[in-house]
Amino acid sequence: MKQFKNKTIELIYSIFIIFIAVFSVALVGLDYLGVINIYHGFIGTVYYAIWIFYILDYITGFCLAKNHKQFLLETSLDLISLIPAHPIFVIFRLYRVIRIVRHYNLFWKFGWDGKVTGGIHRFIYDTGFIYLFSISIVILIFSALIYSHFEQHNLSTSLWWAITTATTVGYGDISPQTAGGKLIAAFLMFGGIGFIGLLTSTITDFFTHGDKDVTDDKIDQLSKQIEALTAEVHSLQKSVKKNNTPK
Repeated sequence: MKQFKNKTIELIYSIFIIFIAVFSVALVGLDYLGVINIYHGFIGTVYYAIWIFYILDYITGFCLAKNHKQFLLETSLDLISLIPAHPIFVIFRLYRVIRIVRHYNLFWKFGWDGKVTGGIHRFIYDTGFIYLFSISIVILIFSALIYSHFEQHNLSTSLWWAITTATTVGYGDISPQTAGGKLIAAFLMFGGIGFIGLLTSTITDFFTHGDKDVTDDKIDQLSKQIEALTAEVHSLQKSVKKNNTPK
């Protein structure tokens, strides 16, 4: 998240980012329902102005970041939201809202932080799930974009092909015919399947060992309490013996 010297300005900027993220997603939703057209007129101008603003914001954040590699990992979904090929990518701007909420610890401040939010935080961040998920999404989307260019399919069809290929489902309803399409397919079969496999194993490992870790913590706490009670009992026994000793 972009840092400002003035905390008030930082808060106002964060609120503005949340507003335009939700607003742009709402525009896409209304366009999908046929209520408005985001490509023409005043609404189209606003839609593209927000897109340009997000591009400038991302570039500025990247230039100001102390660790560029870490920045790219943490904002990979933000980068996807900048893809102009299809308005569906605008939905990924909501991830920026989640990062802002997490930055200000709003769940904790509103008293919503507990076992559920703690478990979600451990699952998403401590396991590295968010990074694997982001990389997997990036691979799928860019593979679909390149595939659609070579095979002359629309983006939704190409995304369907990329997902079925990376997950090894491969219905066979769509197959590459050009050399470029086959090259992308080969890359997705090796790279995509590898990341999807890591993603799946991360989820499985969390639910397999997550409860065990919680149980171990509880056992450690109980052991410490038992040790403290035992020490207190021994102290009381010594006091009783001392008081009962004939003078």
